[in-house]
Amino acid sequence: MSCDQLKMAKKRSVGTKQTLKAILKGEAKLVFVAKDAEAHVVKDLLRACQERGVELVYADSMQALGAACGIQVGAASAAIIGD
Repeated sequence: MSCDQLKMAKKRSVGTKQTLKAILKGEAKLVFVAKDAEAHVVKDLLRACQERGVELVYADSMQALGAACGIQVGAASAAIIGD
């Protein structure tokens, strides 16, 4: 899977805090984490995905993930939100 799904998503969360909230609320359908994100930044998010059975995809870099989200800076994580 690639970040193309994220680009086309109607609703998404960007950033680790917002993505973690979406996971905990049961809204996140697919979570993206940048391979170069610092471990301490995404550790709670990774644990939440594992505990709740949310599919996890690794993006090549924070810059690529940010670009897929339509922002000018890198993003450690993002998610596709579903209803």
